[in-house]
Amino acid sequence: MEILYAPGARVVIRDCEWIVRRADPCEDGGYILTVDGLSELVNGKSARFLTRLEEEAGAIRVLDPAETRFEQDLSPGFEKSRLFIEAQLRQVVPADDRIHLGHKAAMDLVPYQLEPALQALKQHRQRILIADAVGLGKTLEAGILITELMRRGRGKRILVLTLKSMMTQFQKEMWNRFTIPLTRLDSAGLQRVRNNIPGNHNPFYYYDKSIISIDTLKQDNEYRRHLEQAYWDIIVIDEAHNVAERGTSSQRAKLAQLLAGRSDTLIMLSATPHDGRARSFASLMNMLDPTAIADPDDYVREDFRDKGLVIRRFKKDIRDQVQQEFRERVVRDIYLDASPEEEAAYQALLEVPFTYRGEHNTERNGQLVRIGLQKAIFSSPAAAEVSVQQRIRKLQAREQPTDDEQREVQALQSLLLALRNITPEHFSKYQHLLELLNSPDYGWKKNDTEDRLVIFSERIETLNWLREQLQRDLKLKDDAVRILHGGMSDIEQQEIVESFGKPESKLRVLLCSDVASEGINLHYLSHRLVHFDLPWSLMVFQQRNGRVDRYGQEKTPIITYLISRSANPRVRGDQRILEILKEKDEQAYKNIGDPATFMKVHDTEAEEQLTMEAMAGGVPAEDFDARYQPDDSNEGDELLALFLNPEAAQPQSESGEEKELHIADSYSLFPDDLEFAAQALEALNRDRKQVDFSVNRERRTVTLTLPDDLAYRFRFLPPEIYPENSTLVLTADKQRFEEEIRRSRQDENAWPKLHYLWPQHPAMQWLQDKLLAQVARHSAPVLVLPDTDTVKQALQPDESVFLVSGLIPNRKAHPVIWEWFAVRCRAGRVADLEPAENWLQQLGLDNRLPNRAQPVDLGQLEALRRPVIEAAKAEMAQRQQAYSARVEEELREQLERLQELQQRQLAHIEKQLAQSSQAEHFKAARREARIGRVRKVFDEYQQWVRDTLTIEPVPFIQIIAVFVMER
Repeated sequence: MEILYAPGARVVIRDCEWIVRRADPCEDGGYILTVDGLSELVNGKSARFLTRLEEEAGAIRVLDPAETRFEQDLSPGFEKSRLFIEAQLRQVVPADDRIHLGHKAAMDLVPYQLEPALQALKQHRQRILIADAVGLGKTLEAGILITELMRRGRGKRILVLTLKSMMTQFQKEMWNRFTIPLTRLDSAGLQRVRNNIPGNHNPFYYYDKSIISIDTLKQDNEYRRHLEQAYWDIIVIDEAHNVAERGTSSQRAKLAQLLAGRSDTLIMLSATPHDGRARSFASLMNMLDPTAIADPDDYVREDFRDKGLVIRRFKKDIRDQVQQEFRERVVRDIYLDASPEEEAAYQALLEVPFTYRGEHNTERNGQLVRIGLQKAIFSSPAAAEVSVQQRIRKLQAREQPTDDEQREVQALQSLLLALRNITPEHFSKYQHLLELLNSPDYGWKKNDTEDRLVIFSERIETLNWLREQLQRDLKLKDDAVRILHGGMSDIEQQEIVESFGKPESKLRVLLCSDVASEGINLHYLSHRLVHFDLPWSLMVFQQRNGRVDRYGQEKTPIITYLISRSANPRVRGDQRILEILKEKDEQAYKNIGDPATFMKVHDTEAEEQLTMEAMAGGVPAEDFDARYQPDDSNEGDELLALFLNPEAAQPQSESGEEKELHIADSYSLFPDDLEFAAQALEALNRDRKQVDFSVNRERRTVTLTLPDDLAYRFRFLPPEIYPENSTLVLTADKQRFEEEIRRSRQDENAWPKLHYLWPQHPAMQWLQDKLLAQVARHSAPVLVLPDTDTVKQALQPDESVFLVSGLIPNRKAHPVIWEWFAVRCRAGRVADLEPAENWLQQLGLDNRLPNRAQPVDLGQLEALRRPVIEAAKAEMAQRQQAYSARVEEELREQLERLQELQQRQLAHIEKQLAQSSQAEHFKAARREARIGRVRKVFDEYQQWVRDTLTIEPVPFIQIIAVFVMER
């Protein structure tokens, strides 16, 4: 393309000057330019233009740097120039694979949390599954990577998919820690958007950054149509195992497969990335990279070489880094004997002659019915009563119950009577729970707002019963005990989780079903968790305990198990199996990491089924223990191992120097963001008051009343973050902001009143745009510096130094090479060229330099514009050649590798069709459709690789400023 458009370029469109923020290739062969206004008429406005249309109308031109006008800076201390140069420096997009901003987020950084971002940034396309264990901070790791991509100009549009119970939690974490403003599109939020836009508009374009429940999306075909027409820079899928294919392709899986092709970057989060089958894990990998796996039954290491698609660590892998961040849990096992009434119920259960298909059955199928009811009794008499009644209704609903079925109904009714005899006083597990909660040794105080209790049970009937009993026996009010389960609406689930984290909330005890064991944070005000019934799945132990035993827990987690023991040998044997599961979870926690390596099915329902089968088959507890020993012998783990970066799983103990290699702090003319913001706001008010603000350097805060153009930007952000009374308070004190996050949980709206002052905040981006607009269209400031000792080290009396920016994008208009140079000129010609950062550091440009405003001959400097630009172009040409030479071989290898993988996939199709018994004409149609899909995927990916690695031959050059010395 003849005209070069790239981020940072200044363009004139329809006689107004704009700065290009991003340039996306358009279907018509041109670009879609996203721009911010610089000239007076459009200052503070954003717009999008189609370059092909504007070019045809002659209404667009990229400004020629050789026509840059010079204006002498007469401001005190060269304030205007320093701020303009700083604003330009902050526009420079990193093109390397180091961390530039994520490490400065509002969090106590631990080195292992940088590794997913570092691994992803090494790839040309950031697509990664973060599969760290429960509680290690996957959300924070995703936030660091998203921040780095936003810093690189590749994160304007973001979509996050998560569970409905976690939407608010994820939204807050992204805003509080990283200032990423996700608008929550729950059922109420979506309706609000629909009310604000015409019926034919796409709601996913109304907000650039949004978070939504995948279950909300899958319920409405209209959303699917809108999704197919929308595109994002980044898509995040939380709890991604829910979208993997499990035998058949679910609605969730189909939706995720659609979304996988609607963004450049895809970040998946899951502590349980497969169900033990290679096909399940392969479905996630093919969403990340559709060229990755041809045949999940036939794969080799070379298929995944250097793809960097997965990272997985357990607590044991990173323990040496997190002594302060993770508290070692305390586990209390309370063993209790069944009461006579409970023993009577167990005996009544064993005496039921269970039927299968109308006949008494003592084998597996009949025993599985017994185990199902026994599972309910192990939870509570209330749960068991519901299950028994359901079984009775099912048998009585038959047209002609058999004699065996009638006998079963009679025995079940006897069981019902036995269950009703287990009053709260005779329910030993409940009595021990009360004893525990009232025990001074346990130390729980129902009036202590910062010591809340989480109780898990798998049965909702048990939770309902517990709520009623605990309110009565502990004298708790209605609003002190709440239930959380999956049958609630998204808004109700979010409200309960949020309330549990607020100190001013009256909620003290949260009764949770296992829906709450996936993903949500309950650790802010709680470190005590009680298993009222033991899980029948190993993975559920980990998921439950991870709600309070996780990164950021400030107190020692106390995990309590209530373990019933019956005198009946048959029942006792089954209870012992559940105890073995608990012991295996502890073994996994201390030594192994992944509890799923025991039962090797990697799915909670499948694990529960194995447990039930063992009990139904009368498997002795010691045989059950021996049968499920830890190893990685399942196909899912074997495939996962091929994708893993082996270094990431090794304990890291990096030296300070090694850590520094991964982090690049951008050069700045100011000591910190606070000082930059303070001086920038002062400068804006120098000639006329534009902003009402105050700065408190001691408390490291900036307070300002939102001016209209900044308030306008907040209109497109989540309503929850709009500053109260339009007064924005920013703090650069990370510790104080952390305290504000904690305090905000006491507030009704539960959002911090303070905002974090750092480069990613919308106010800082608004401030930079204001500074860029302070310099006239297509102009550069000229600084006539005093002849101080420091200045004389960097600048000779007879020379001028041009500060020049050079940028070369790839075909996707992403900056690949972006360098600043200091070009020295003497005697009317270019004498030397060096990196700008070195020269600026030597110059020491700060506000202590006096500006005596000595006149300068701008004509002599203007005569140097063309040679300076040619020198910069020559330097950029060398860098372009060096880059092209370096990536040429890489491009060739990548394309060859893709060709090889494509042939493997085509061969796999032929192999499958050869085994099919379908008629030839059906097979021919299937062959044509599947080969067409494979070729389309590979053609698109090959084009993406070419566009990413191929850079434009013409650099975009901009003169930023000119320096001369007083005469």
